[in-house]
Amino acid sequence: QVQFGESGGGLVQPGGSLRLSCAAAESIFSVAAIGWFRQAPGKEREGVSCISSSSSDRYYADSVKGRFTISKDNAKNTVYLQMNSLKPEDTAVYYCAAEEWAAVRAMCAIDHPIPTWGQGTQVTVSS
Repeated sequence: QVQFGESGGGLVQPGGSLRLSCAAAESIFSVAAIGWFRQAPGKEREGVSCISSSSSDRYYADSVKGRFTISKDNAKNTVYLQMNSLKPEDTAVYYCAAEEWAAVRAMCAIDHPIPTWGQGTQVTVSS
């Protein structure tokens, strides 16, 4: 049984789409804000998108607004990141993370220790 982890990365051409999945145990999923972060070689980690435990609040980094959508499936204890209109600069290792009772803007936009991380999945956007 997966405690916490990502899937769905791969190689895609510019303009294409990918959907990342983050599966979590019920004990995490029900109380934690869950976010997607990415890190490209030589760059700092970036908070891409975060969603509250109730799904009422969502945060998107300016770099992905209008192109990425975060969502939750409570029946599957899974958070998705739908990525459309992908650009080469979206190339990075994408991680999902969980933080209990976190505010989504604080979780995504303020650098601070986050207790739970997945192993990461590579997304490469290239022709």
